[in-house]
Amino acid sequence: MPFSLPDLPYAHDALEPVIDSQTMQIHHGKHHNGYVTNLNKAIEGSPVSGKSLEAILGDLAAVPEGIRTAVRNNAGGHFNHSLFWSVMAPAGKGGGGQPSGDLANAITKDLGGFDAFKDAFSKAAATRFGSGWAWLCVKPEGKVCVCSTPNQDNPLMKGVAECPGKPILGLDVWEHAYYLKYQNRRPDYVSAWWGVVNWAKVAENFKAAKG
Repeated sequence: MPFSLPDLPYAHDALEPVIDSQTMQIHHGKHHNGYVTNLNKAIEGSPVSGKSLEAILGDLAAVPEGIRTAVRNNAGGHFNHSLFWSVMAPAGKGGGGQPSGDLANAITKDLGGFDAFKDAFSKAAATRFGSGWAWLCVKPEGKVCVCSTPNQDNPLMKGVAECPGKPILGLDVWEHAYYLKYQNRRPDYVSAWWGVVNWAKVAENFKAAKG
């Protein structure tokens, strides 16, 4: 079956004032939808048609060279945005606060505590040159780490990411994610975004990544 655009788990205006309704409509309905459409076009009739996103992204070398760049960009865009929507929730209704339990313990053990993690993640997001993403991911050995990737790359792409592994939290720092509200003030967007992070969902992702 072709890939499809997932529904948002909340209304377009649910994340205001952190992310405005118009940005959500364009970002989800135009940008993300474009990645899905172009991915389906690229893989139609190819050997990777029918594979999962994770399988495709984890072995880009298996993608025919003629479509590899298109698949890398559009499969990456589809996966990244699908994760992005899921790890946010309205402030005070699942969004904001801090992680707890096993995820909090892992962040303390591997990254020096929540404040140190937040600083490292915010720096990765704010200093990513051009377009890209900041990530919290789980390495193959089980430790959590912070990194960033350009464009629509992500930590699933072996040989590409600074910290290859399974991403459990991602922040989109492409200008289309924030420019209508924040213009060139990316650090302000990053700072505000912490208020809508859905830590319960990130904890679920952490548990799944650990197996």
